[in-house]
Parts: sequence; C-alpha cells; structure tokens
Amino acid sequence: MASTAVEACQWTVAALARYTPAAIAVLLHVQGRLRCVAATGSWQVFSTVAPGSGITGRVHATGHAATVADVTADPDYLPVRPDVTAEICVPLCDPAGRPIGVLDLQWSAPEELDRWRATVERLADRLGARITALGGPPAESRSEKLLRHAATLTAAPTQWELLTEAIAAARDVSGLAAAMLVLADRNEPRLGGPTDAPGELESRVRAELAQAGPEALRRMIARAHRYGSGYTLGEAGHRPTDEYAPIARAGVRTLIAVPVGTPDAGGVLLVADDRLLRPDPTTVNLMELLAGQAWTCLDRLRTLARLREQASSDPLTGLRHTGPFGQRIAAATPGRTALLAIDVDGFKDVNDTYGHQAGDRLLVGLARALEGALRHGDELYRIGGDEFVAVLEVSRPDEAVRIAERLAEAARGVGRTISVGVAVAQPGERPELAMRRADQALYAVKRQGRDGVHLSAA
Repeated sequence: MASTAVEACQWTVAALARYTPAAIAVLLHVQGRLRCVAATGSWQVFSTVAPGSGITGRVHATGHAATVADVTADPDYLPVRPDVTAEICVPLCDPAGRPIGVLDLQWSAPEELDRWRATVERLADRLGARITALGGPPAESRSEKLLRHAATLTAAPTQWELLTEAIAAARDVSGLAAAMLVLADRNEPRLGGPTDAPGELESRVRAELAQAGPEALRRMIARAHRYGSGYTLGEAGHRPTDEYAPIARAGVRTLIAVPVGTPDAGGVLLVADDRLLRPDPTTVNLMELLAGQAWTCLDRLRTLARLREQASSDPLTGLRHTGPFGQRIAAATPGRTALLAIDVDGFKDVNDTYGHQAGDRLLVGLARALEGALRHGDELYRIGGDEFVAVLEVSRPDEAVRIAERLAEAARGVGRTISVGVAVAQPGERPELAMRRADQALYAVKRQGRDGVHLSAA
C-alpha cells in the first residue's frame, strides 16, 4: 500500500518493531551517502553515514550481510547507545543485485541472531524490490542539496573553485538552466568568467552582457542591492525592466536576481532559463541563502589572501621581505641566479636631519624607481631598513652587472645614490654564502666611496 519508497521503509520498520525490541533503521544511498529514512528506538540516530563508514557502510559497500554477536569487538561499529551488544545488518538490493541501502537491527539483550538474520534477509529482499518499483531511493530535497553545496563552498580552497561550485549549486537547487555572477570591482563591474562549459543559453546571455558593457552591469548590481531579490513569473507579454533588457534579448524568459555581498565589493547572482517557468518564493529564498554562503566564503578567501600578502610583504614599500626572500634564494640555480645586495648611501643622515617620515618617503620612492629599472621576472626584496636585494636570472655575470648599473642610474634619477654588490650563485654553494659574497662586494663599493657596483669573485 505504500506510495513512496520512504513510506515502504517506514512501514517495514513499524512492522518489525512489533516483534522485537531491537533498534531498527533503514538507510538508503542518496548522493554518495547512506541517509536514514526510517528508524526506531535509539538515543542517537545517524542521519547520514559516509561511504564505507561503520558496519552499515561496510555492508552497503560489499553487498554482504553482517551478523555481529559482540559489537565491542568490531572496529567498524558506530555507537548509537551504550547498551547495544549485537547487530545484524543486511543490504537492500535492486532486482539486478546492486545495493541501494541497508536494513539494520541492534539489540541490547540476548537474542537468537541466526533466526533473525534469515527473517531480516527475506524482508530486505522484498523491501529492496518494493523501493525499486516505487522509483528507487528518494531524491534529495532542495534544502538537502543546498546543505551539500554549502559544505563544498566552505571547503573550496580557491576563488575559482568557489565560484564554480556556487554556479553549479545555483543551477542544481533552482532547477533553472543557467547561472552567472556579475561582480563589482574596484575599477568597473565585470561578468564572472565561465567556470565550466557554459550551455547555449548562458553563452547567449554572456555575449549580450559583454556587448551591453560595464554600465549595464553596474545598473544590474545597483538594482539588486537597492530593491533586494527579484524574480519573474515566467509569463509572456510582459516587458522586462530596463536593467534586464540585455538578458531578455538573449532569450531569457525566467529570471531570479539575488544580491551578493555588498554593493561595492559583491555583485548579483543571476539564475535564468529560456522556458516559461514559475519560480516560487521558496526557490528565491534558497538562492538568497546560497548567495549569502557564497559571499561569506568568498570574503574569507579574500581576507586570507590579503593576510598572506601582508605577511609576506613590507608594509611600507609593498616589496616582499625576508621570508619570501629566503624561499627564493633557496631555489637559486648555480651559474644563473644573481643576487644584488643594495644599500642606500647616506640614509642615516636623512633620518637624522629630516626625520623618519622623510626617510620613509625616500625608501618608497626609491623602491618604485628600482622596480621600474628591473626586467620582467626580476624580483626586488626589502630585507632591512635601507637594505634591498634584487634576485635575477642571468646567462653571464656581466649581465647582472649591467642591470646593477641600471639600478644605480635609476637611483640617481630620484636624487639618491646606492651601492650594489653582485654575486652569482656557484655550484655546491649554500644560498647564505652567495648572499654573504654579495654583501662583501657591497662593502667593497662602500670602501671605494659609494655610488657604484662591484662583482664578487667566484
């Protein structure tokens, strides 16, 4: 008489419970996990069990029933109550013999397990066939889908993976064909790049929005953040508002627009379809929850990236400092990696005469001048008060000397002079020894009157 798979499981559990005091549960395989859909009498019921976890996971994975006379001796047992002593778990299979779940019984008093196992196996055969006839294990609800996607969003290690998951989640939970993120930026709004192969509708929408330009994207973001989430009823004959005209030109007939984050740093989530559909308020609410979770995760990733940048950068000049420098020279290539030790001539006099603020301005200006004199791929570090190191890849030592001379000329261009010592890493030489040779070459320039370049002997 059951009309759904869940009802069949619930009635089976209720019937069994009339004949045994055992704690009974039916778990069905849903989206990679065993989900409990019916149960009796336990202090703790595991709503979901990861693949392969516990006796239930083992039985489902192997397709073989298990009779455990002493659960304390089984390392896979998942404790649901402290007095359980024995367990019988049998797989539920479809007519082809593929496991679709398990039927599990646990006792806290002595019981004839062999007799019960035969009964449970017969029941499991019938229940598996009935579940299959009713369409198989229940599909995830939209709330369950959102929870699953939220867990993936939280674990996303990069912004690209986060946006990929957010867009996939929007499509999956809403049931609509296309999803896009329009993101605010410091310069101008931008349409987030496709994070996987976009469908035909999404490609058309992207083309229209690209042609409409940044101002159209800005209006969409402003509308969503000013008025809140909005959606169509999928009814023909109604013109879109001006902000959504480019989307309508692409063939969109159903749209949900949800603000993401803040107006200046977030954006808007667009979920669309070219069919005439009728999204309901619940669908919009789920998209709002998804947008909120995505923004929280995105803001966290941006904050972590900013903290990592601050941890590896000099706050005054923005150059990388000693930590990244140590990692860089540890990877030096003998005969090719050159270290240029740079010291600002007379810097202490500037601080003593004009104050530390003037000294800071000098360092910032000099750092920009030195960066501008380096080639693409060369790296500049600030490793002390007025001490800098440039790391270059060169084919010959005289190439490093020429670049060092270019740095000295750049310093003169901003009204200062520098002393530069050059050393090229040698085979078998520890990085710190190469740096010491560069420092010694720098001191040689200082002794000779400053404002010059000296190459360390190999």
